[in-house]
Amino acid sequence: MNTPLILITNDDGYAATGIQALTRAVAPLGDIFVVAPDGARSGAACAITATTPVSFREIHHPAYPDSVRLFACSGTPVDCVKLAWDNILPRTPDLLLSGINHGDNASVSVHYSGTMGAVFEGCMKEIPSIGISLYLHRGQRYEEYPVSEDTLNAVASLCRRVIEQGLPQDVCLNINLPTAHVFRGWQVCRQARGRWSAEWASASNPHGLNAFWLTGHFTDLEPDAQDTDFSALRAGYASIVPVTIDMTAFEAMNQINELLRAR
Repeated sequence: MNTPLILITNDDGYAATGIQALTRAVAPLGDIFVVAPDGARSGAACAITATTPVSFREIHHPAYPDSVRLFACSGTPVDCVKLAWDNILPRTPDLLLSGINHGDNASVSVHYSGTMGAVFEGCMKEIPSIGISLYLHRGQRYEEYPVSEDTLNAVASLCRRVIEQGLPQDVCLNINLPTAHVFRGWQVCRQARGRWSAEWASASNPHGLNAFWLTGHFTDLEPDAQDTDFSALRAGYASIVPVTIDMTAFEAMNQINELLRAR
């Protein structure tokens, strides 16, 4: 029986604290390949690099265990998964992990997330795939609010069970961790309805052009709900949202058919 093979990536880059902590936590579970961007790619979602070549190189970094093979990639998180699949890994991985992202990917942020873009790519390749993000408030840094050791142990335990039992077909996991000193437990929940607004702030431009920094304010549109990812995070629990890559709105199909039949 083969030793489990785990592929790890992220959208903050291989030098980010979160991916280093995740790699150390799951290193005892199997053979680890880290294929991650060579710099920050936050907000890349499912982007791929289609107009320029993408390169990778094997490197060494003191924050990673010696047993880990580490590759830096010039592309997006999805590029990392595709390159690993075709050109780096010796076989299909038993698990794909993306994260730990420096900031949450709860609610509608899942659509913008490079962390989750890599997870969707893994899921489409029929690899059990999990995205892991840390819920930080504005101005907070991962280094100041690191994921606790018992939370990392809980993540590793979950990963072991997924390796052993798998996930449902076409389903991946979007996990968000609260900033907490102790692990209070998991809550399997649904994605909260939410909206981003005020998404641009003026930036200086030496050429006199109108320039803006992406920023924004997130609003939870159902703050009293008790079954969403944000309600779990506010209560101090780690949220798990099962996500399907099939985006068909099955419940709306009859309504659309009625619309087409309307006179």
